[in-house]
Amino acid sequence: MQFQGEWFVLGLAGNTYKREHRTLLSPYIALFELKNNSYFQVTNTMTRGKRCDAWSYALIPTTKPGQFTVENKGERTGADREDVQVIETDYTTFALVLSLRQTSSLTIIRVNLLGRKWRLPHKPIDRFVCLARTQNLTKNNFIFPDVTGNGFAALGLDT
Repeated sequence: MQFQGEWFVLGLAGNTYKREHRTLLSPYIALFELKNNSYFQVTNTMTRGKRCDAWSYALIPTTKPGQFTVENKGERTGADREDVQVIETDYTTFALVLSLRQTSSLTIIRVNLLGRKWRLPHKPIDRFVCLARTQNLTKNNFIFPDVTGNGFAALGLDT
């Protein structure tokens, strides 16, 4: 229940992200709402030009705390399985979330850095980088939304 509410997506790392994708990511917000006391409805909203894009999915808890499977309503039967794990959070400042989606040909890895505010202290950012590196992701796999003054330039990861 503590995870509910608004989170700002401050960083992404993934094995399908490339340097050229950085210009496509606008700052966006993920809203986590506990539904029927049994699953989280996650709604993401991002401004692109003059329009607002929104997409959502359900996080269904597994038997292990902090672990979920993704349910995308309206997707075809036999859609790729996606597992999500909250690796670390203090619920009030930051969260590190790991997503693994198995396709027929590869495992798609995504690491999300979430914050309750647009700025974070360096310790959660360092933990995000470390977690991504343990997933064999390189500097070229990191993307950050273009938020002026976010402090990521000092890491050398946003260039």
